[in-house]
Amino acid sequence: MAYLLEIHMGSIETINFYLLDKAIRTYRNYSQKKIKENGLNITVDQWLIMKVLFENPNIPQIDLAKRVFKDNASITRIIDLLVKAKYLDRKTNPKDRRTSILRVTPAGEQMIYKVQDLVLENRRNAQAGIAIEDLENLNSTLQKIILNCQS
Repeated sequence: MAYLLEIHMGSIETINFYLLDKAIRTYRNYSQKKIKENGLNITVDQWLIMKVLFENPNIPQIDLAKRVFKDNASITRIIDLLVKAKYLDRKTNPKDRRTSILRVTPAGEQMIYKVQDLVLENRRNAQAGIAIEDLENLNSTLQKIILNCQS
C-alpha cells in the first residue's frame, strides 16, 4: 500500500511542502549556528520576538504569538528568559492587570542590531546564486499558497 501511495505522490524528497519545511529548518539551524559562532547568547526565536516587540511596541502577547508562529505558552517562556536576560522589561498593565506591557531595553536593542547584521549576512549566504527573478517568483508562489490555505 505504501508503494502505491509513493507512486501517486512521488518520493518525499520531491514534495514541495517537504522541501519547503526542510529549507526553513536548515536555514534556522544555520542561522542559530552563526549566532552562536559570533558569541551572541540568544536564539533565533528570542531575536524574532524582540524584533517584533521593538517594531510594534504595544502589541498584545496573543498577536505577538501569531506573528512569530508560536503558541502562547512558548511565548511566555521566551519572554521570561528575555526579561531574566534584561533584554525586555515587563510591567503589569494598569488598565488590565491580566496583561503585561513589554518594552525592549537598551541592552535588547543592542542585541537586535547585532543579530540583525548576522541575519542579513545569513540571508545573503542562503540566497547566493539565486536570481532575483527566481526569488520574486518564489515569494509570489508562497503568497498564493498562503491565500489558498486561508480561504
